[in-house]
Amino acid sequence: MTCILVIEDEDLIRDSLEDLLSVEGFDVITAENGAEGLTFAKQRPPDLILCDVMMPILNGYEVLQQLRQDKTLSTVPFLFLTSMMDRRSNRKGMMLGADDYLEKPCTKDELLEAISVRLNKQKAIDRHIEEKLEALRTSITLSLPHELQTPLSGIMGLSELMMLQSEELLPAEVYEYSEGIHHSAERLYRLIQNYLLYSRLIVMRSQGQSKFTSIYSCSSHITIAVVGDRKAKMYGRSSDLEMDLAETELAISSDDLAKIAGELIDNAFKYSPKGRKVYISSKVSEKAWILKIQDFGRGMSTVQIANVGAFIQFNRQFYEQQGLGLGLCLAKTLVEFYGGSINIQSQENEGTNLCISIPL
Repeated sequence: MTCILVIEDEDLIRDSLEDLLSVEGFDVITAENGAEGLTFAKQRPPDLILCDVMMPILNGYEVLQQLRQDKTLSTVPFLFLTSMMDRRSNRKGMMLGADDYLEKPCTKDELLEAISVRLNKQKAIDRHIEEKLEALRTSITLSLPHELQTPLSGIMGLSELMMLQSEELLPAEVYEYSEGIHHSAERLYRLIQNYLLYSRLIVMRSQGQSKFTSIYSCSSHITIAVVGDRKAKMYGRSSDLEMDLAETELAISSDDLAKIAGELIDNAFKYSPKGRKVYISSKVSEKAWILKIQDFGRGMSTVQIANVGAFIQFNRQFYEQQGLGLGLCLAKTLVEFYGGSINIQSQENEGTNLCISIPL
């Protein structure tokens, strides 16, 4: 049963609202002042709140402000009941996060329509969130076992062959098997490290820490050059890489910058064909260090860019690719922890332009 909390200091209005809403099938909780209403809301989070503006102890604006600061109650639909229908009071309430205003006295139909609109809107938001969570769960279910099993299978299979053929293998064959095991181990290590780092950042953000204050600095051009060369060689595409990097000392740890650049440059090579250029450039403006990475590969649609997130890979059913789709999201999250931003411009089958900006 949908629960509505009514916060109203006038007994007659409060009782009338309770009777009307109860007849309509709502579970109604009433409070005679703002402080009592806050207490009731925290004890039992309602589905919607009707609240008067002018009340003793805490007025409606103060109630709304405290509700929006509470993680559990911050998204509960909130409707003001007021006789003050002036522009200034409306704007103040909307700025604090009110969903609607109802002028007292209002008709039964006006009240029920306003409640219905807000409840339906909240249901639509909840459905959208659930759909995204279901897509995330599906993506994890499909990709995580594969991504863990593939390198493990390589390690186990090659090591077993080495043991079975230990008396017959030539040094060159031992090296070849060992190289395959090492490659699989590196892939598994990167997967685990990315997962742990992303999880740590999300936990930090949930605890209210969303910024890094680095006590380190690094030569950004050297770090980017090293990472770029290493990724190009890994994909056998050194001739495809072009770099134009400005010399800069950046207030960020070299490990974090290498992780940001490594994930983004890896994607540029992974999702573009051999023979197509990958351009990497950096410059310094008055306020920020700017890194640009451009490829001429698969690209992304506007919808795909809007849905960039951990464990999401696009068109996996059509393309064979490694990874959890975590790289771009991890790089974006790290950049944001340093107060920066990533802008993505892309067209399908034409390529992707990434612009990373980190304040100096």
